[in-house]
Amino acid sequence: MAKATRPAYKRVVLKLSGEALCKPGGFGLDADELARIAKEIRLVRQAGVEVAVVCGGGNLLRGATASKKANLPEATAHHMGMLATVINALALQAALEAAGVEVRVMSSIAIAAVCEPYDRRRCLRHFAKGRVVILAAGTGRPFVTTDTAAALAALETGADALLKATKVDGVYSADPVKDPKAKLYRRLGYDRVIDERLGVMDLSAVDLCRQKKVPLRVFNMNRPGNMKKVVLGSDVGTTVS
Repeated sequence: MAKATRPAYKRVVLKLSGEALCKPGGFGLDADELARIAKEIRLVRQAGVEVAVVCGGGNLLRGATASKKANLPEATAHHMGMLATVINALALQAALEAAGVEVRVMSSIAIAAVCEPYDRRRCLRHFAKGRVVILAAGTGRPFVTTDTAAALAALETGADALLKATKVDGVYSADPVKDPKAKLYRRLGYDRVIDERLGVMDLSAVDLCRQKKVPLRVFNMNRPGNMKKVVLGSDVGTTVS
């Protein structure tokens, strides 16, 4: 069968964990990991696909954990976690620019000195001009995950798919690191993911995708070229639809 050369999607939202921006098991930011991810996103842009990126902040700070360890009000700790995603967004912006990709950071929390406030119409104009848009600070409200923020971004911007980058090859019946007999699912329905709590994303995010029929593609971002294969329609990872 001939390889696909035309994109299957016009516009996608990529959900990255904060941990994707550092070495496995590490903390903070790593230049090599940032450069590697920037290269993968550049390949997708070169294929003609519009890209928005939503980053987590777990490599720097997790709100729920900070609340317990530092005895902070949980809402305050969640806002601190949102600011961690802004730091990650600025780092990824610099890596993309170094890779020759035009990019803008838009934040749900206004920080005008370093990034634009999120505005849907302006975001769409950035897409039209060929720019990658990094959406930072989640939804701007506490108690909402960046998974859910990514799903909302996909719905709001009219994305054709939500891409969930992971360190494994897709959705398994069990943790493949702990269970060598774990089965990789190639295709799943939204309801099964929700009913069996398969851990693809936050269940609220999966339900939002289900309501609006936005396909969810779960794939291994550590395999070079995988993201481009996904947007070209290859059977990579797991498709939830």
